[in-house]
Amino acid sequence: MKIAVIGLGHMGAPMAANLVGAGHEVTGFDAAGVTLAGVSPAPSAAAAATGAEVVLTMLPDGAILRRVAAEVIPAMTPGAVLLDCSTVDVDSARAVAAQAEAAGLLALDAPVSGGVGGASAGTLTFMVGGSEAGFARSRPLFEVMGQKAVFCGPSGNGQAAKICNNMILGVTMIATCEAFALADKLGLSRQAMYDVVSTSSGSSWSMNVYCPAPGVGPASPADRGYVPGFSADLMLKDLRLSQQAAELADADTPMGARAADLYRVFVEEENGRGRDFSAMLPRFERRGRS
Repeated sequence: MKIAVIGLGHMGAPMAANLVGAGHEVTGFDAAGVTLAGVSPAPSAAAAATGAEVVLTMLPDGAILRRVAAEVIPAMTPGAVLLDCSTVDVDSARAVAAQAEAAGLLALDAPVSGGVGGASAGTLTFMVGGSEAGFARSRPLFEVMGQKAVFCGPSGNGQAAKICNNMILGVTMIATCEAFALADKLGLSRQAMYDVVSTSSGSSWSMNVYCPAPGVGPASPADRGYVPGFSADLMLKDLRLSQQAAELADADTPMGARAADLYRVFVEEENGRGRDFSAMLPRFERRGRS
C-alpha cells in the first residue's frame, strides 16, 4: 500500500519502519525535520498525503491533530483512510472524523497501547473507532504494527477506550507503588511481596508485567533507572484527558482525579518530568504519612 506517516517521533518512527519492513511504500513528514531510512521525505504534510491510500498520523495533542487534519484532508483522495493513532481528546477525534467523512474519506481514531517498546517490536494494541470499512482496509497495517486491534464502535470510541484504559493504569500503578513502599516499612521483602501479589487477587499489569521495583519480576524501566518506556509526563496527559472526558460526560471518577493530581505534583513539582511513570515508587519511598 502507499502510506503517508505524519509525525516521526518516538512512536511514529518505529511504526513507519515496520511498515517499510513489510514492503509498503511509505512517505513521511515531521515538523521537526526528522527523516527515516526507507521512508521517502515530503516537504509538507499535505505533500505526503497526496495520493496516499492511508494517511497515518501520530501527533502530540488534539489541537495539533486538528491543524494537521485541516492541511491533509483536502490533499487526500476520496476513499482513502485517515488513520489517527495519536492519543487526543474525544471531541477532537470526532471533529476530525466529521471533517474527513465530509470529504469522502474513511476516518479512524486508533490510539495505541504498548509504548515505544511495543512500537519497535510491532506488538502494539490498537483501540479503533470510526468507519468499519476503514477498519477492514487498515487491518493489514494493524497486523504489521501490532498484536491486536479492537474495533470499538463509532468515531471517538477508540479515544474513549484509550482514556479509560490509561486511567485504570495510572490508578493501579500508584496503588502498586504505595503497596511496595508500605511493604518496605513493614519489613516485607520486595521479592516476597511480588511473589504473593503477582499470583493473588492484587495482581495487575502494573505488578506482573511492569513492576516498579528494580530487580523484581520481568525487566522493566525500574531496572534501567526509570528511563521511560512510558513517561510520567504522558501519563499525566492521559489522566488529564480522562478527567476532561469525565467532566463532559458528568461521570464520577474520584480515583482518576486523585491519580491525575498525584502525577501533576510528581511531574511539575517533584522532578518527575522525563522519568518513567513507575518512578512513583521512589517517590513514595521517601515520604512518610501526611
